[in-house]
Amino acid sequence: MNLPIRPRRNRRTPAIRSLVRETVLSPSDFILPVFFHEDADDTPIASMPGCTRWSLDGLVREAGESLAAGVPAVVLFPKIGEDLKSSTADECHNDDGLVPRAIRALKAAHPSLCVITDVALDPYNSDGHDGIVRRNERGELEILNDETVEVLCQQALCHARAGADIVSPSDMMDGRVAAIRAALDAEGFADVAIMSYTAKYASAFYGPFRGALDSAPKEGDKKTYQMDPANAREAIREAGMDEMEGADILMVKPAGPYLDIISRVRDASTLPVAAYQVSGEYLMLKSACAAGWLDERNVVLESLTGIKRAGADMILTYFAKQAALWLGEK
Repeated sequence: MNLPIRPRRNRRTPAIRSLVRETVLSPSDFILPVFFHEDADDTPIASMPGCTRWSLDGLVREAGESLAAGVPAVVLFPKIGEDLKSSTADECHNDDGLVPRAIRALKAAHPSLCVITDVALDPYNSDGHDGIVRRNERGELEILNDETVEVLCQQALCHARAGADIVSPSDMMDGRVAAIRAALDAEGFADVAIMSYTAKYASAFYGPFRGALDSAPKEGDKKTYQMDPANAREAIREAGMDEMEGADILMVKPAGPYLDIISRVRDASTLPVAAYQVSGEYLMLKSACAAGWLDERNVVLESLTGIKRAGADMILTYFAKQAALWLGEK
């Protein structure tokens, strides 16, 4: 055959393939989500095989091992005792609460670690929602936007006082980025960054996470504040608003089923873009690999490469430490 153009020439050897590779995955791309509780024991999470709900000592140890593998950041998800939950989620801004103590312990043990905190009310809310709940005159459940934002600002300040590097509002209330930015700046925390859950979809992929924290809504769902999975243009609207309000990083969640959204947000903004490979994505891969149908190392690294190729600058993934170790073996 007389073919002057043969793309396979660029695939002929490992050395050539490495030279022309367009997307390179690195441990520094990862953020490790970590679950923790007040208990002294480290408890395996039934809904997420391979993940653990850590004691504070276990959390510090896990973060240190992850950092040693090259993962520069963790994001904190606490399991709060039922006795501390309330309809107004007051425990979320307790300066002696579980999260502030975890931040202080992590920063004391690992000064170079980037500590990111989740800013939302669902772990603390007796109703299980990301916002404060009331019933309207028709008896319908409503999530109060503005009242919730006031509490979120107190929560963000609590985390900043404890030493958080980045606060990450995951609630999807309108106007919360601007309000949190103003609150942080007014209290002298201008250097604390905001990683906004910009396009957080009302996804069916969150189930294992809610099992890990016992944070599912007691009634209703989250569709009045999280985004409709059918919508893409709305994500660009949300991204533009968050950028104007002072977000430093924009996040898309989930990642794998929303690669098109990651790409669109990447094209629409010059801000760094994060993507969250959520618990349902994790569990599907773990289950298929445990059954012997997929090779875990290869399929995990391929899935993470696809997320980065779509435009993510950083990836929140429960595979972060293991993926970093695999990459270090190359």
